[in-house]
Amino acid sequence: MAMTLRVVVPPHPLIAHWLTMLRDKRTPAPLYAKSLEELGKWLTYEALRDWLPHREEEVITAQAKTIGTVIESTIPLFALPELPGGLELWHGGRNVLPNAHLCIGGVPDSIKANVGIIIYKDQITDGKSLLKTLDELIQQNVEPRRIRVISALAAKPGLQNLGDKIPDLNIYCACIDAEITDNEEINPGIGNPSLRLNTKISGLN
Repeated sequence: MAMTLRVVVPPHPLIAHWLTMLRDKRTPAPLYAKSLEELGKWLTYEALRDWLPHREEEVITAQAKTIGTVIESTIPLFALPELPGGLELWHGGRNVLPNAHLCIGGVPDSIKANVGIIIYKDQITDGKSLLKTLDELIQQNVEPRRIRVISALAAKPGLQNLGDKIPDLNIYCACIDAEITDNEEINPGIGNPSLRLNTKISGLN
């Protein structure tokens, strides 16, 4: 069976709202960061819908026995944010995955065979930087099925590049824009996250 890249754009009004806040050039840095955080939360929620390991377990209520579902905590999850925007996405994602291991500074040196990986990247332009991270994971025998990519926005050229190189991959984003400009910015896009977050970052120093 041929493998194809799976890109999910959840049709949720909250996701559309926070994307609009990112697109608006008048959005101040603190609200821009908050918008990334909210998208990280909602997109992580969607990404886990059919992926998060779980099991059935019998519980006793005040009235009777019943069967419930619990998250399988024995299977670890790693969160790999690309700074700075990916870290803002993770700030939202950790509300959904408080027990995930945060990995800052790149791919860990050793990844066990049962670890799930969530990559947080503010936007996918031409896909090259994401491919570099994915290649590092694959070199450690991490299959694409064990990876989820969370991104606020993706451009079609970047998705095509990813699909050609790593087709068996799942990406969750708020929207897909059609093109990249000569300056390698997505059009209409969300601006340059590094620059738009600069005021917030400087204020923390």
